Amino acid sequence: MSEADTGEAIVEVNYDELIPNNVDLASDTKLQRALENWLPKYVEWWNEAGPEDTGDMEVYLRTAVGVDPKGWAKFGHVRMPEYRWGILLAPKEEGRVIPFGKHKGEPAWQEVPGEYRALLRRLIVVQGDTEPASVEQQRYLSKTAPSLYDMRNLFQVNVEEGRHLWAMVYLLVKYFGRDGREEAQGLLERRSADVDKPRILGAFNEQTPDWLTFFMFTYFTDRDGKMQLESLAQSGFDPLSRSCRFMLTEEAHHMFVGETGVGRVIQRTCEAMHEAGISDVTDIEAVRKLGVIDLPTLQKKVNFHVSVTSDLFGAELSTNAANSFSAGIKGRFAETRIDDDHVLNNDTYKVARVVDGKVVDMEEPALNAINARLLDDYHKDAAGGLGRWNKIISKAGFEFELTLPYKGFHRKIGEFSGHFITPDGEVVSEQQWQDQKDEWLISDADGEYIGSLMKPCLEKGQYANWIAAPRVGINKQPDDYEYVKIN
Repeated sequence: MSEADTGEAIVEVNYDELIPNNVDLASDTKLQRALENWLPKYVEWWNEAGPEDTGDMEVYLRTAVGVDPKGWAKFGHVRMPEYRWGILLAPKEEGRVIPFGKHKGEPAWQEVPGEYRALLRRLIVVQGDTEPASVEQQRYLSKTAPSLYDMRNLFQVNVEEGRHLWAMVYLLVKYFGRDGREEAQGLLERRSADVDKPRILGAFNEQTPDWLTFFMFTYFTDRDGKMQLESLAQSGFDPLSRSCRFMLTEEAHHMFVGETGVGRVIQRTCEAMHEAGISDVTDIEAVRKLGVIDLPTLQKKVNFHVSVTSDLFGAELSTNAANSFSAGIKGRFAETRIDDDHVLNNDTYKVARVVDGKVVDMEEPALNAINARLLDDYHKDAAGGLGRWNKIISKAGFEFELTLPYKGFHRKIGEFSGHFITPDGEVVSEQQWQDQKDEWLISDADGEYIGSLMKPCLEKGQYANWIAAPRVGINKQPDDYEYVKIN
């Protein structure tokens, strides 16, 4: 009996087909035709809304050739329009059972349970909508790339977000019939920040006008993607679980781009200050004369991206999240490592809210607080990168520490919506907020300064003045490697 006969995913990816895959697509001609019909529409979207003017560029990209975490990708120069997107699922785990909710211990579903059809479809659509949205947000960044190395990383993120869109479209088309095909088409029709057809989630309608924003986005907002994918990877719907498990393999690189990108900005700022003999990190005017990004402005960017990303988790208390958990559709972060009964009928969780002008923690039913817990897990996970950034600052001899803003800061959704809360977690009046907001968030002048630095640097081995070179090259390439061949 072959792997296809058992329903097991083929480990190697078949690149002989029009749509590369490891799901034996050729054995399902109806599905294959539907996806091949969607492919030209996807290419049309990519050419219209993806990276601008990249058709003739040859980019040093990695392409998945298998789903084994070791040695799963190959590297090589590829013309952007010729990149082979495809459908990849992690290997099927024989005997896998649903790890949480009221169906805990039952065999994982290989088909969509009828009673959960609408709920599952909505979760897949929302996840799928974020993937092309980030590509659209980053469409023009290559014009101001600080190096060929960074341009290559941008394009790698873009093509993998495109592949993640394919992952969700495969699930929609294969398991949801006509409804799924219509939803797949809708994923190509919406546009980031479009007045009439915006993307579903607010953070994916924000602008990405500069590379510092891109690095912050890939560290903080792609980390939300990690948390959501980890939660969906626990799903009782096995094809969704397998899709998300492999997507996480690629998602790690996106956060690497963000963390190392911000770290290199910090490194260069510290170097420039040392060279100029500046010891006061708060002397913003003096630091900006050096053509680098001052540390207080970096803190403002952290504040903004953490707050906007926090809204992606939705309301802290959510009936929809409770229903998804109870149904066995979407779990918690690292669900199988949590020490409880994974059903939560009698458990509670502390949820912060504003009462009489102060933030207080209140015990709530754990089922209703699924989103609150995921947000707390996100903040804990995001703190690691700040610790590493602060080590760069400390090692350089400067007294300054980047911090995560309080989870209620600058929120538009959930328990803190409508309240005015400082990065330290203090509830203040609207007037106090307005008086101090430019101390906490990027002002127009800050944005203009950052924008003024965004000049392309496209010589091999060279980097813009405001960012340091990476410690090591991609796939151990030399310092002067031509990551992008601009023809």
